[in-house]
Amino acid sequence: MIQNLYSNLNFNPQEWLQTALQWIEGLGYGGGLAFIVIYIIATVAFLPGSILTLGAGVVFGVIWGSIYVFIGATLGAIAAFLVGRYGARKWISQEIAGNPKFAAIDQAVAKEGFKIVFLTRLSPIFPFNLLNYAFGATGVSLKDYSLASVGMIPGTVMYVYIGSLAGDIARLGAGNSPNNLIIQWIIRIMGLIATVAVTIYVTRLAQSALATKVTE
Repeated sequence: MIQNLYSNLNFNPQEWLQTALQWIEGLGYGGGLAFIVIYIIATVAFLPGSILTLGAGVVFGVIWGSIYVFIGATLGAIAAFLVGRYGARKWISQEIAGNPKFAAIDQAVAKEGFKIVFLTRLSPIFPFNLLNYAFGATGVSLKDYSLASVGMIPGTVMYVYIGSLAGDIARLGAGNSPNNLIIQWIIRIMGLIATVAVTIYVTRLAQSALATKVTE
């Protein structure tokens, strides 16, 4: 849906982000702050953060690139979470009021918010931008949601490292970034394990919450 909107507006997010990265590259010491601001905007606006994450490796190197990405992604995720919380939470509450299954899932997420968010952050399979808004519409606390951002660190470092191997921002958009198979497979395996874990975990919590409601 978002991609169709961008197409109708003749807006190419990937091209825009590459241009932004090239501009940031020439800013010197102020580049880090500018990068964080742009990452926040991109996260809220559903722009592809992968380009920025890979580009951070080219512009800042692995260490500083990872730090800037983590800060930008975390602040952007919190901003989107707050939009979801105050824009959709009331509607969600009304919808689940008469549905015990939805209410049980919402209760489970609220009770074990940190673990659930942490596991989804470990997995690149879950859509990052969409999930930020979705969690805002659940009962998870802002504190648990924010602290669980540490789950992004492994994937962030790996993608920034892959981007650093490209050596040139233009190569990122052309799809010519180095293909480090070992790192790619580590990301996929880690993501698969986290996906299975969060699915089983949420299901069990929801079943437990639902059973509690039935016995009350």
